[in-house]
Amino acid sequence: MTPPAVAAAAAPFRAIPAEAGVGSGTWRDYVTLTKPRIMSLLLLTGACGMVGGAHGWPGTSRFCLAMTGLALACGGASALNHLLDADIDRLMGKRTEGRPVAAGRVSPARALAFGLALSASSFILLAATINLLSALLALAGNVFYVVVYTRMLKRSTPQNIVIGGAAGAAPPLVGWAAGAGHLGVAAFWLFAIIFFWTPPHFWALALLLREQYAAAEVPMLPVARGERETVRQILIYTVVLLAASIAPFAIGSFGAIYLAGALLLGSAFLWLAVRLARNTTRRGAALLFHYSLLYLALLFVAVAIDLGI
Repeated sequence: MTPPAVAAAAAPFRAIPAEAGVGSGTWRDYVTLTKPRIMSLLLLTGACGMVGGAHGWPGTSRFCLAMTGLALACGGASALNHLLDADIDRLMGKRTEGRPVAAGRVSPARALAFGLALSASSFILLAATINLLSALLALAGNVFYVVVYTRMLKRSTPQNIVIGGAAGAAPPLVGWAAGAGHLGVAAFWLFAIIFFWTPPHFWALALLLREQYAAAEVPMLPVARGERETVRQILIYTVVLLAASIAPFAIGSFGAIYLAGALLLGSAFLWLAVRLARNTTRRGAALLFHYSLLYLALLFVAVAIDLGI
């Protein structure tokens, strides 16, 4: 990276004193910093993207190297997110106040070093063993999540998760580039699907955590616009998601196996969104949130099966 690029990447962390905090943490704390539950879904979309890009199994060694590189990128971004969000984590109750940096078990300086080390290792591994394109895409997703979403958007606009969703949509691009060596139209459809999936998925969770976000003064949509507008936006984005998931079949990028999965999974998603709009309850929001995780996992498995056989 050039000196100006290094300076720009380091800008969000300049306010963090090197001596801040004394916690060294345990190995479990460092695993927690990588957000393994979130990483598992990101790796699944990346893996399915890689199988799809290769139109079959890309080879065990290549697959393992690519997924390791992607895991390092996701873990590094998550660790830096823990660091930048430590102040609001302390304000959002039991769900977040015990996180390693927020609770002081891992010092800001150590979390910074850990996050940057994972991110740098990801770029080096992917560039050296897979290809430069996959390394650059992983780095771009990392920077977008940390700098654009966490630092710039999360605390400033109710549309934070809409724009920030681009970061979560990067893994299938990384996987596709690792499997195919380039990006094609189908890869960008995978990106679009996750991009449009993110708002209804995250806003369903935000409905459950409205009080916590309000306490931390984070302008998530339920806090800034209220419950009614949030469920309306969830329904709109779910319709757009359903259309975006069918479009790749319509233009010939994916086949009948994928279409069957997209229609079945998307119809259930839409039904849950309509039900939530008609009767907004915590149970309905929780059901939609948990189903959205299953939806994305199964849809990407359908992609891998459809393109990989």
